[in-house]
Amino acid sequence: MKSPFRVPLLSSATCALVWTIGAMFPSAHAGNAEKPTSAAYIVVDHHSGHVLAEWNANKKLQVASLTKIVTATVVLDWAHASEQSLDQLATVPPFREELLTPGGVAWKDGDKATLKTLLYCMLLQSDNVAAQTLAEFVGQSLSGGPDRELHNVSFVSQMNAFARKLGMLDTRFLNAHGLETLESKRPFSTAEDIAKASIYAMSNPGFLFFVSQKERTISVQHFDGGKLTYKLVNTNKLLGTNSIDGVKTGTTKRAGECLVISAARSPEVHKDGETFYAIPRRLEVVVLGSPDRFNEAQTLLEKGWIAHAAWVAEGRPETPRPERKKPLFGF
Repeated sequence: MKSPFRVPLLSSATCALVWTIGAMFPSAHAGNAEKPTSAAYIVVDHHSGHVLAEWNANKKLQVASLTKIVTATVVLDWAHASEQSLDQLATVPPFREELLTPGGVAWKDGDKATLKTLLYCMLLQSDNVAAQTLAEFVGQSLSGGPDRELHNVSFVSQMNAFARKLGMLDTRFLNAHGLETLESKRPFSTAEDIAKASIYAMSNPGFLFFVSQKERTISVQHFDGGKLTYKLVNTNKLLGTNSIDGVKTGTTKRAGECLVISAARSPEVHKDGETFYAIPRRLEVVVLGSPDRFNEAQTLLEKGWIAHAAWVAEGRPETPRPERKKPLFGF
């Protein structure tokens, strides 16, 4: 068996950002007079990792298709590290009927699509078959051979290695799509961990471009040789409002309504002598198990910007987060 692919070393700037997140998440949820209706949420300053508000941020929950944020990131990191083109074709493998997305692409095993097309399907319309196809394609390049199960194991291992790299200590991935009814165990994560993944992903211009698209027309080579065209519509209804340019929705019966949004504002500009300094501004909002994810996330973002302004006015004080203990035996 080939040596397993390892998540590429992060840049020094990204490493500093990632580990700052782990160190700076505050332990108390702030600024909310009423008890939230969601199971958990967190609002984070993208560039420093400072948390502006949270609720049950470390509670282990099912996160449904938010899993696909990590799936896409592993694919993009693999393509970059191995100098693989996203324009190469992948063949849709045999799949379980439950993976088909209602109203989405009517996949048949043997269909072919580029990796780029599969990423669009997965990130815009949360396509499970696209996620599974990407996992098996990349997994085969990692492990070699014809064993599909080994390909899946290799890919999911990289997802979990990536999670550990970012300090996502309360996360376990079991598949590339996030459905929790097809495994003997349940995958899980937390609002805090998903925020870490989102910050890393949104720092990649390629990922940001994918998730910022409201619509996309794609082509699929049908297994019988024909060509099928589909119009994808992003499931993120907040995209394009209040400077929101990502990230991902997720819904299952067990996870409830989940959502990650990211929004940027024009940078703060300061002058020191003859030198001007621009400090970028971006917030990440993660909502898990919400009865009304879009309205809740929108409200949290608006309050987040107010809290962000107050935090900046105070000189950006750090709020140390209690040290997180690493698990003794893997998961």
